Amino acid sequence: MPILHNKKANMPETFILIPGRTSDQGCGISEGKYLEKYQREINTLQVPPGDMARLGLVDGDRVRLTGEEGQVVEVNITPARKEELPEGMLFIAYGDISSRLMGGDTHGSGMPTSKGMDVVLEKITA
Repeated sequence: MPILHNKKANMPETFILIPGRTSDQGCGISEGKYLEKYQREINTLQVPPGDMARLGLVDGDRVRLTGEEGQVVEVNITPARKEELPEGMLFIAYGDISSRLMGGDTHGSGMPTSKGMDVVLEKITA
């Protein structure tokens, strides 16, 4: 369940970000990682439809994510497929944006934490 700061879309709210791989990303990488299909996958944040409705967000809106260590990225959003992503969680395909949100601590493993990261989401208003 997200930590609510305010129910307005332009007010920050904390979510859990789960980066991962998608089938479109896999197909896109074999076609070319600089082509539109791959770039769309790694640069689009999936948000549960219920969270989008509650926050007044629509497909294509741009949001700012702030990571646990203060890293900031901006990304376009799209609704996750119904029932595929529970409210309070966000998904983005592995790529530049997800990598920039990972912290530097590897906990002695050589790999930084890449799943279950807390991020603060806020809508970017024109």
